[in-house]
Amino acid sequence: MNTKELVCLAARLADGKKAENIKVIDLGGLSSLCDYILIATATSKPHLDAVEEEISKKLKELGYYKLNRDGGDSNLWRVSDYGGFLAHVMTQEARDFYALDKIFSFGKEINFNEPVKKAAKKKPAAKKAAAKKTTVKKTTAKKTTAAKKTAASKPAVKKTAAKKTTAKKAVSKKTAAKKTTAAKKTASKK
Repeated sequence: MNTKELVCLAARLADGKKAENIKVIDLGGLSSLCDYILIATATSKPHLDAVEEEISKKLKELGYYKLNRDGGDSNLWRVSDYGGFLAHVMTQEARDFYALDKIFSFGKEINFNEPVKKAAKKKPAAKKAAAKKTTVKKTTAKKTTAAKKTAASKPAVKKTAAKKTTAKKAVSKKTAAKKTTAAKKTASKK
């Protein structure tokens, strides 16, 4: 379930508990706080408790938990943070005083009773992009493996070159020794 579906469900749950003046505001990436705001009015503290409890209970059953909660046992206002959306349940007095509707007026109000349309066309593009990333990773892995093999073969080449150099030095020393011995023999014969 995406965030929009979740916030609309929470709004319908609040509506089912007779919350008033329910608004769902789509902030559409305009806020770093969240993507959606749910604002609902309760008529009393017991009503506030009931609305908050209903939303919390039903979302828990679906596997969605509050990340944070504020307002404790306040008689006026409770806010629950579900990550992608904030659910504000408040009395009319608190709603008038804090004016969240005005604060978030830059967002677009959405109808929480309409079915949420899924963007089916975007999913294949995402799969193609994921497939391209996988291909890139495989290619990179092949290049890395080839580089390791090349790097592993280079020390062997260096060792072979070192052996050849050592062998050449040994032959040179033997040749020099033979020449020296031959020179001494020639000198002693004279």
